[in-house]
Amino acid sequence: MRDIIKMLVVLTVICAVSGFSLALVHDVTREPIEYSRLKFVKEPAVKAVLSGYQNDPIKDRLVIPVGTDKKGKPVKLIVFPAKKDGKTFAVAFESAAGGYHGDIGVMVGVDINSKKLSGISIVSHTETPGLGARIIEPNFTDSFKGKSLDKDLGVSDISALSGATFSTKGVVTAVNKARATLDKYRDKMVQ
Repeated sequence: MRDIIKMLVVLTVICAVSGFSLALVHDVTREPIEYSRLKFVKEPAVKAVLSGYQNDPIKDRLVIPVGTDKKGKPVKLIVFPAKKDGKTFAVAFESAAGGYHGDIGVMVGVDINSKKLSGISIVSHTETPGLGARIIEPNFTDSFKGKSLDKDLGVSDISALSGATFSTKGVVTAVNKARATLDKYRDKMVQ
C-alpha cells in the first residue's frame, strides 16, 4: 500500500511539472508562431492584392473585434493597410465562403477611395484538384481586378470557371461578404 502511495505522489509531481512546462512553452511561443503564420501564409496573399505601398502591411496590421462565434468566443478581423505618405489608400483582409468541399479563404484587396477591387488571392481551399482548384489560377483571380464594390458581384461579372460552379460561387460570395465587411467597418479600417 505504501509503494502505491509513493508511486502516486511521484506520478502526480511528474504530471504537474510536465503540464506547467507545456503551458510555459505554449505562452512563450504563441506570438512567434502567429507572426510566422502571418509572414509566410498571409503576406504572399497581401502582396498579391496590394501594390504601391510604402509601409509594411503585416507590421501595421489592425485587429478589429467584429463579434462572437457560436461558442461565444470573440471574432477578430485582421486588416492589412497599404499606406502612401502616411495615409491609408487601400486595405487587404480575408473573407471566406463555402465552396464545393468546404470553405474558401479569399484575401481581398480594396482601394478605399474608389471602392474597387485591387485584387483577390485564394488563401485556403479544399476544392477538387483539376476542377474547383482552378480558382487559384491567374485567369480566374485577375478577372476580379478593378471590379466595383458598390453592389454585390454576380458570377456573370467575372470569368467563371466552367464545371466548377460551386467553387466560382464560393469565391464570389466571399468577395460579396468582404464588401459587406468593408461597408460596416470602413471607419475602423482607415486610421
